Parts: sequence; structure tokens; C-alpha cells
Amino acid sequence: MAFTLRQLQFFVAAADSGSISAAARMLSISQSSVTEAIRALEVDLGVLLFERRARGLELTHKGGLFLRHASQILGDVSQARQSFQQETGNVPGRLSLGVSSLVAGYVLSDVLSRFRRGWPAIEISALEETGDYLQHLLIGGELDVAVLFTSSIRDRAALNVETLLVSPYRLWLPQGHRLASAEVIAPEDLVEEPFISLMVDEIEESTRRLMAGLSVRPRIAFRTRSVEAVRSLVATGAGLAILPGLVYRPWSLEGDRIEIRDVSGDLPSVQVGLAWRKGAPLSAPAHNFVRSAQLGFAARPAVP
Repeated sequence: MAFTLRQLQFFVAAADSGSISAAARMLSISQSSVTEAIRALEVDLGVLLFERRARGLELTHKGGLFLRHASQILGDVSQARQSFQQETGNVPGRLSLGVSSLVAGYVLSDVLSRFRRGWPAIEISALEETGDYLQHLLIGGELDVAVLFTSSIRDRAALNVETLLVSPYRLWLPQGHRLASAEVIAPEDLVEEPFISLMVDEIEESTRRLMAGLSVRPRIAFRTRSVEAVRSLVATGAGLAILPGLVYRPWSLEGDRIEIRDVSGDLPSVQVGLAWRKGAPLSAPAHNFVRSAQLGFAARPAVP
């Protein structure tokens, strides 16, 4: 039996999030549905797509190859759907959009460019603010939709929330560091290391909880609100960092290499997605934006 688009969506979600449970939360379905879809896909393809580890899923070599095909298929389907929406895409309208700081830098451009291709006549006004203030504006009806860290949303009784991407925390270290030869690093190995702390959005609070939960308490050598500063400081050996894979890039602005590794234990993850007010129907532009973002995230490559 040929595989289905639904199976591909479940597979990509599991690859992005690194676990069945996170994929199920992202898709708002049961874990058994994700497990059954992946198992059926593996039977249909005749290959093992994931290695099942104690801490989650790890793509096999063939799984990584198939992920590129699956993402391409989902992207092609999305473009095909949008090609039939072009006639209505020229209908004018307005969209009031909110976005949190880190999401603005690493997610928003892809989401907006995809939406603008499908609905070029929609006038978009976007506001960058903290997650808490965006929630306030959504509840007050001053924003249609927000793209933000859904893991930090507090008032879920007043907001519809859809998580579209789960990004686990990873350890950042400079090339040639003494720990770089290990694939997974124990918390005890970090006791003598200085750390760089990023104070943006929910990252600071999540990192503080993470550090408090480790069996050793790493020393914070530098605090900054700049991701690029973290990159430069890590790459030049000033300290290590533990940050979501979403914001990882392998090079600093100066051209120095940055490595990432897993840390053993139960590290947190950040969830990125959409929020809009409950009890009020979405406008046509907002509804189309939500749908466009859903399809766009489904076609994104896996986060490191």
C-alpha cells in the first residue's frame, strides 16, 4: 500500500521534534497515531527510518535521506494547493500579526514569504514584542495572530494555541574543544566550564531552570541579549552555551566554527507556533495565514 501525505506529515513532525510524544503534541493527536503512521511508513518503504533511543528518536541514514524527499513532497503539495488559490489571493484585506524576538529572527521570514506568495494583496502589519505582551494584545483583540514560543503561553483558557515546531536544547562549544570528540556529554563534564547565557524571550528562564536541574551548577561567565554575541563568544572559546537548536548556526560572524552536542539527561525544549483569541472567528486573512503557516512548518527541514 502506498504511503499517504498524513504519514509523511507525522514522519516529518517526529523527525523535527525528536520524539513520538513531542510530535503528538505538535500535531494535537495521540502518540499511538504517530507510532502507527511511522511503522506503516517503514513497512511500506522497507527501511528503518528511526533508531529508537532512551531519550527519543534518531534518524537513520536512510531516514535522513527520506526526510528530504518527504519535506519536498509536502512542499510541492502546498505549492500546488496555493496555485489554485491565486484567484482569491488578490482579494485585499488586513492582517495584524505579532511575533516574539527570537521567532522574528529565525522563523518569521519564511512564514511571511510563503503567505505573501499566496495572498499578495493582504496588507500586513507586524509587531515584535515579548511573549507576555503579545498574549495581552491577542486577548484584547488588538492582534489577529501571533507567532511565538507556545511553550511560554500562560492563559490557554483565552487563547487557541497550535505548536508547529519543537526545538530541543543542545550544547554549543568551539571547534577543537576537549568535549567535542564526544557525541553525548554528561553534566558532570561541564562543572569546570564557563557558560554564556542568553537573556531573550523565555530562553533566560528556561536556561535557569535547566541549570538548576543539572547535578552540577555551571558557572555563568557572561550574560547577553544578542544571539550573535553568544555565537562569537562560544566560537572563540570564552565559554559554552546551552540553547535550542532553532537558533544554532555552525559559524560565527567572524567565520569561526561552532559545534553542537547532546547533554545526557532530560533537557527541555522550546515550542514554536501560533496563538489567536478564543471565542472570536478568525478573519479570512488570519485563517489563511494560519493554514499557510501550518503547511510551511510541515515542509521545514528538521532542526539540528
